[in-house]
Amino acid sequence: MLRYVLRRLGLAVITVVGIVVIVFGVTHILPGNPAVVQVGGYANAATLKAVEQQMGVNRPLSAQFWAYLDQLAHGSLGTSFTTGHSVVSDLLQRLPVTVELAVAATIIATIVGVPLGLLAGLREGRLPDWLGRVAAIVGTSIPLYWLGLVLIVVFYVIWHVAPAPSGEVNAFVTMPPTYTHFLVLDSLLAGDWSTFADALGHLALPAITLAVVETAPLLKITRSATLDVVHSDFVRTARAYGLPPLQILREDILRNVATQVLTSLGIVFGYLLGGSILVERIFSWPGMGLYAWNAVTTTTVQAIQGYILTVGLIYVILNLGVDLLYAVVDPRIRFGDSHVQRRPRRRAGVSMRRLVAVRETESTGAV
Repeated sequence: MLRYVLRRLGLAVITVVGIVVIVFGVTHILPGNPAVVQVGGYANAATLKAVEQQMGVNRPLSAQFWAYLDQLAHGSLGTSFTTGHSVVSDLLQRLPVTVELAVAATIIATIVGVPLGLLAGLREGRLPDWLGRVAAIVGTSIPLYWLGLVLIVVFYVIWHVAPAPSGEVNAFVTMPPTYTHFLVLDSLLAGDWSTFADALGHLALPAITLAVVETAPLLKITRSATLDVVHSDFVRTARAYGLPPLQILREDILRNVATQVLTSLGIVFGYLLGGSILVERIFSWPGMGLYAWNAVTTTTVQAIQGYILTVGLIYVILNLGVDLLYAVVDPRIRFGDSHVQRRPRRRAGVSMRRLVAVRETESTGAV
């Protein structure tokens, strides 16, 4: 177990190093001069040269890279000239807002996608299976920006049941004390029901927008995993021996489906943290996505680098966490010295013990 964790940590470090190199390379081939953006297009050549020297963009690329590594070693990502604050403080301020949105969307998608995928797998070829496949195709095909705009037009402009897409809360709402940095949860803990209702209303539409796109892969993966388990030998054997369907569903099907669902949840949650730029822009959600959008439109290289690096670190941490959670969800997995070792495929472990008990009971009754 310890060796496996250390090995995974080593691979994570190598991945982070690769992310740092790629981030620096990509951000330095973007068109535009950040010095021109900062001083304006009408600045004279002397002012522009002075700003370029101050920002260090006139130095060789290798010198800029080593300066960037030195900043990272000291825990700094530079300063954003658009906000006047350090990129680290800006990201730390906006990260909980994005996480709150991603968690809300993941909860909605899990509540909808996993049961629908399970039902589609259990009713293969029937109406629930057909409806589940259609829903997965539609959810995958819908563009995020289009869906967000449609929800705004329908629920805010036409029906007037949703608040304006103006961020987390209205401008005149009293902010609750900070406990968790999640506004909905903080207002609930503080007992501020008016702020809670307002924050929940602002959270609903962007969370539903992301959840629709997230539901589609969860539904497809759950359906595929359920079909694999349903058509396995041990489930057919359990049914042949007359075991209760609910018992087979709970102890055999759900346990084997959970591993693949957990994997997809980790991947999709990481995608939501890094891929919610358009949704945050449409709903003026003050998270990391909107911060990245503003950084790209103003060519703030430090902010762009910090955002991509933060998202990459989140992906690495999520993948590591999912790998370690496998042992909790699936007891077949054992951690070896150099790699994850799986026992021989024995999905029917619980069912076979119950089948043996049934056969012994039948034999005793026959005697």
